[in-house]
Amino acid sequence: MMSRPATFAIHNKVVLDQVALSKVKARYLAAGVLLGLSLLGGMAAKAETFPSGTQLREVQPLPSLAPMLEQVTPAVVNIAVVKSQRMPDALRFFGQPGEPPVRRSRGAGSGVVVDAEEGLIITNHHVVSDADSISVALADGRVFQAEMLGSDERTDIALLQIDAENLTAIAFANAAEWRVGDYVVAIGNPFGIGQTVTSGIISALGRAGINNENYEDFIQTDAAINVGNSGGALVDLNGELVGINTAIISGSGTSSGVGFAVPVDMVNTVMEHLLRDGEVRRGQLGVIIRDHTPALEQGLQLGADSGALITQVAPDSAAERAGLQVSDLVVAVDGQAIESSRDLRNIVGLAGVGRELTLSIYRDGRRQEVEAFIAGDAMSVGGATNDADRDSRRADDNRFFGALLDTSGGRLQVSNIDQRSPAWAAGLRPGDTIVAFNRREVASLAELNELINEQPSVMALTVQRDDQRLLLIMP
Repeated sequence: MMSRPATFAIHNKVVLDQVALSKVKARYLAAGVLLGLSLLGGMAAKAETFPSGTQLREVQPLPSLAPMLEQVTPAVVNIAVVKSQRMPDALRFFGQPGEPPVRRSRGAGSGVVVDAEEGLIITNHHVVSDADSISVALADGRVFQAEMLGSDERTDIALLQIDAENLTAIAFANAAEWRVGDYVVAIGNPFGIGQTVTSGIISALGRAGINNENYEDFIQTDAAINVGNSGGALVDLNGELVGINTAIISGSGTSSGVGFAVPVDMVNTVMEHLLRDGEVRRGQLGVIIRDHTPALEQGLQLGADSGALITQVAPDSAAERAGLQVSDLVVAVDGQAIESSRDLRNIVGLAGVGRELTLSIYRDGRRQEVEAFIAGDAMSVGGATNDADRDSRRADDNRFFGALLDTSGGRLQVSNIDQRSPAWAAGLRPGDTIVAFNRREVASLAELNELINEQPSVMALTVQRDDQRLLLIMP
């Protein structure tokens, strides 16, 4: 058993060891404090060596779309529609007696306030067509019933109006400033889940061909557009409206990065029609046209590599009264360049009935101006033909690419034609008289063969059919 003195001695030793350890820690702590002060002093001394007036770089916040969106999103609305659909007979058979033979379906989309004072809202035709009721939900939670002022299926644009105060409208962007690669933002109500923002770039301009019956000049974007986004806004980084989101190409029905918007300049033109007439009363020039290409220009030598080539002029039409002729090449309307037949179709169609337009054309290689007074409904547009390689064949045995020619009377008249032949595919028909080949007059087989043997890259026939002249391009 340990004695008390021994215990006391051990206790004293432990206490002494702790005191010694504390002294060691204190020395190290003091040294650390001195070292820290010396370092701070050195840093202070180093800082003092900066030239006077030197500014330290401040950390900048990351760029954000939020400030722009805070201004724009109140102008984008959610649209809900109710439509009545007639029930199929098979379903009505199992219904209760006295039940109405219709069922109601609901749909959702988006819209954009374009006039705050008048309560005007732009959306897509397909969102609100045949709707029994249309309700508009604003970003602040207010809901209003909307009246449809007009709609145009062929541009897929509709104009609504609500009776509301304190609305926010969106400004229109300048279409002339758009470039492929510009950043854009899509705002809408995808799948009905509420207002959603996605971003991307302008992938292409002037897209068409999705529906050839419609008037198309789409902006293509990779900003995600889904069901419910239709009628919503596509805006630039300034918060200005670039277009109205309208369609996507997708195998799944959801965004695959290929979306389309109706450009705001077309939207504005259609809106003016709808405000005035409740519909778009399209103008008619009275011609059939096709795209002019460098390949056609090489053979026809019209004076330009692009434009809308007139292949037929309707009798007693605006075009005939203006003096337009087959083989005229339209390159501008009221100073606006025409690059394709679609451009001419869109401009004339949306110009409306009663407008006088100045057409810039090339005729026989010379540029001139023609005034045309527009009337009627939409004009026809001929389909394009391909520029595939072709054989150079002589019109031997009075045959020309499957057409039998009657050469009596000093002319080349089609007396019969094989409906499977290239001549039929080009539009040649019995009774037609070939009067020119690549705009050079012909009256005999010898003259026609001479021109064919030159192996031109394009073979264009000027044909007289009754009281009309046509321009037919051989496939």
